[in-house]
Amino acid sequence: MSDLTDKKCVPCEGGVIPFDISQIHKYQKKVDGWDIIKDKEEIFFLEKKFSFSNFLESQEFVNSVGRISEKEGHHPDINFGWGYAKISITTHAIQGLSENDFILAAKIDKITNV
Repeated sequence: MSDLTDKKCVPCEGGVIPFDISQIHKYQKKVDGWDIIKDKEEIFFLEKKFSFSNFLESQEFVNSVGRISEKEGHHPDINFGWGYAKISITTHAIQGLSENDFILAAKIDKITNV
């Protein structure tokens, strides 16, 4: 697999099979610190909490995630406040994880390492 940050999210309107658990674990090794979460509907998500020194840093991070998400056409759920941001990613159209989710996670990680 090439570096996920070099890839682009591909629009998904459904009809694609979500990753099974072995594919999820294979791709999870390519992103740092993202947890695999299963919600009450048995849908898998990638989730990660980021820590910051204050509210402004959290907000700037969230704005950067928004710009990346718009560019990729793939949008996470974001919860943030003073000193933190929590990002949850899934491909809603297929009710599970796809390569797009890991691409977005890798690109989000890249902005925190700049």
